[in-house]
Amino acid sequence: MSDACYVYCVIASGRRPRPTRVARGLPATGPVRVLDAGGLYVVVAEAPLSEYGEAAIARGLANLEWVSRAAMAHERVVESFGKADAVLPMKLFTMFSNEARALAHVSEQRKRLDALVRRVTGHDEWSVRVVLDRARAERAAPKSATASDGRTGVAYLAQKKARRDAARELAERAQETVADLYDRLSARAREATRRTASELPAQGGSLLLDAAFLIPRRRAASFKTLAGREAKALARHGYGVTLTGPWPPYSFVQD
Repeated sequence: MSDACYVYCVIASGRRPRPTRVARGLPATGPVRVLDAGGLYVVVAEAPLSEYGEAAIARGLANLEWVSRAAMAHERVVESFGKADAVLPMKLFTMFSNEARALAHVSEQRKRLDALVRRVTGHDEWSVRVVLDRARAERAAPKSATASDGRTGVAYLAQKKARRDAARELAERAQETVADLYDRLSARAREATRRTASELPAQGGSLLLDAAFLIPRRRAASFKTLAGREAKALARHGYGVTLTGPWPPYSFVQD
């Protein structure tokens, strides 16, 4: 056998889905096709085992550029079906020996897949990231009085303690700020999840929040408006809020 069946996603739709644009799949794979799984549709392509067999993937995983290209191509195909009622993205490098085995897997998992379809139908994922520019935040924070000009040992120690206290207060205030923001945005979502982000380095400052929200499509405009209003208010205090979407519900379909 020279080819395997690569699976991009499973789709629920009242009619056979078509991509909203030409979907170019993973390098060296065949054209993207849609298989009917009896009420669900499976988006697949032929994948040569010389490129995507077990040994080839094991070698490729050591090459971050190769993995990145594959992941971007995978997501590009999934997102091209974003107008469907529900899109269930599969994990990168989900493959079966042939189309029949892929369809059999969908049949075996039908109860779980149907539950996921009910969960995400008519919803999209939106992502919110919050970055703290510490320099801007410190300038915007209320200033406390310092003991002296720092020319004595006592004054130096007092100033050093004041800086530590200010840094601690800023960190506590930042945690409260992003928690409050997450709660306000979550109130507009069917579901929400916070990905691990606390104090991770990010372009422009410390990444304090990396969250995903499952938003009904009919409420997308109001969610965007709320996120924009929050971003504007927080910008004055050194916080950068970035909203992206809509995306397929990547964060809400994996076990």
